Amino acid sequence: MTDAFGKRLGERFQVENAPAIFTRTLRKADIAVTEVRCDNPLPEMSGSLRLEDAFLIGLQLRDRSSCKYWEDGQQAPMCDLRAGEFTLSDLKREPRRLLDKPYHALAFYLPRAALDAIADDTNAPRIRDLSYKPGAGVNDVVISRLGNLLLPALSHPDQANPFFVDHVLMAFGVHIAQTYGGMRPDSLPMRGALAPWQERRAKELLRANLQGAPLKQVARECGLSVGHFSRAFRRTLGVAPHNWLIGQRIVLSKERLRDDRLSLTDIAAECGFCDQSHFTHHFTRIVGVSPGAWRRALKG
Repeated sequence: MTDAFGKRLGERFQVENAPAIFTRTLRKADIAVTEVRCDNPLPEMSGSLRLEDAFLIGLQLRDRSSCKYWEDGQQAPMCDLRAGEFTLSDLKREPRRLLDKPYHALAFYLPRAALDAIADDTNAPRIRDLSYKPGAGVNDVVISRLGNLLLPALSHPDQANPFFVDHVLMAFGVHIAQTYGGMRPDSLPMRGALAPWQERRAKELLRANLQGAPLKQVARECGLSVGHFSRAFRRTLGVAPHNWLIGQRIVLSKERLRDDRLSLTDIAAECGFCDQSHFTHHFTRIVGVSPGAWRRALKG
């Protein structure tokens, strides 16, 4: 994903090397960013990107005067762009820019699917559109500071801490959604609880390893200490991580019990229990009957 995005942006802005990094926390879409710089541009129009339901946010890292910009074939008023300002473009409207002056910028790729996922995770209505003036620079100190935090990671993307990158790009996406999309959550998250993306990530990791993913690893993926994660998990879901995991093992075991070809020993092993006795103990405690009785009841 990063290589493809960097290559596309590099071709658009006439640069050979455009390092890119991206989020890993959103299930159906990624937010990406790449650095583009050219000190001696040819006086040509920027290349076009494929039309798609996504936005391109350009954070200026140097001043550029009298910039010419087009959307849907219509030229926007010329404007000066200052370092620290950003411009927003809708990729459905075929944005183009005249590259006739040196430039250095960060280009953030924000697909509609990422905005939808952010809205869903924050219990907010989905955004219809982002508010912006074509070609105009916007002075937003939050975007500027988040962008500058990513510059060292872009200089050495192979050494970038993925959790740090996730946090910064997610903060970027949420800020854009709230400030320029008007996103407002229907309800505030509980104090001390997991953020929606942390809850989702924790559940994914725990389900992926029913034998028991190391709690330290799950907490690290959520950017928390083990103690903080355990308390936040319990506050969010009402049970400790281990008890929640046992519940997921029981859910899976019910599916497997429908298959008469599988023995209770096989099901116990597949669902992450130590042995059949361990499986029977927890199944009976949670469901109220033994696995064998539950399976027989299915046939009745």
